Amino acid sequence: MNTQSNAMPESFGSQGTAPATMSATRPMYWAIRREVSEYRSIYIAPLAVAGLALLGFLIATIGRAMASPSLAQRRAVLEEPYHFATALILGSAFIVGFFYSLDALHGERRDRSILFWKSLPVSDFTTVLAKASIPVVILPLLSFGIVVATHLIMLLMSSAVLLGSGVSVTPLWTRSSSFLMALLYHLVTVHMLWYAPIYGWLLLVSGWARRMAFLWAGLPLLAIGVVEKIAFNTIYFATWLRYRFTGPEAFDLPGHGSPAMGSMTHLSLGTFLSTPGLWLGLAVAAVFLAAAIRQRRYQGPI
Repeated sequence: MNTQSNAMPESFGSQGTAPATMSATRPMYWAIRREVSEYRSIYIAPLAVAGLALLGFLIATIGRAMASPSLAQRRAVLEEPYHFATALILGSAFIVGFFYSLDALHGERRDRSILFWKSLPVSDFTTVLAKASIPVVILPLLSFGIVVATHLIMLLMSSAVLLGSGVSVTPLWTRSSSFLMALLYHLVTVHMLWYAPIYGWLLLVSGWARRMAFLWAGLPLLAIGVVEKIAFNTIYFATWLRYRFTGPEAFDLPGHGSPAMGSMTHLSLGTFLSTPGLWLGLAVAAVFLAAAIRQRRYQGPI
């Protein structure tokens, strides 16, 4: 009896320790999952834009493409919307990431949920890093998946029309696969790495501002530009901001300005990695995130 009574608590103790050890290795996963479940616009907005793009493409396929007298015009009508639909989906993802970053730390202070989340055994480092991963990692990957699905549906619709007209669809599928590979490069270099300091600044402002985070994010930048213009009659800071938002020409979405969907010929990884603005931006983003982590450690509800 004594042996059994001593074994029972030990077995229960081992069962209770295993989940605790297992959960300690996955705090980042659950923190990211919480963000996605709370901010449904992360996936709803890009999906809604993709749905609108497919609706417009369906109308174009049934209307303009089928009504085009020549096969060349019919093919041109079917190839036009791919790049535009991609730009719409990426643009919606960027807008969602912009406003999410402004509200990520400010919202939990405003609704006082920060008190609950701080009571959990999750560090401020993990929480802020999980919030930063939404615009930097999750949204680009999610938008890429939505673009792939959208392109696949559009390709199937285009193939049905072209095959019915006796036109080969192999070039269309080949250009689409090349375009998607180039798009993935664009998302990694620009949306994940090049835009990192932008999201870092927005998260920093989100954790610091007590109200009107949008104004606090933009007014200091505007003030710097105005003071520089009045004092020195230069626009170096405004030019730098435009450069940060647009990037060099080498980072443009491949295929921009071309009638088809683009190719891998526009890519230059060496040029990107040798750009000083990349590494300076990543260093600034790291400083912004470190400051946001420190702020959250001492900030309370508004």
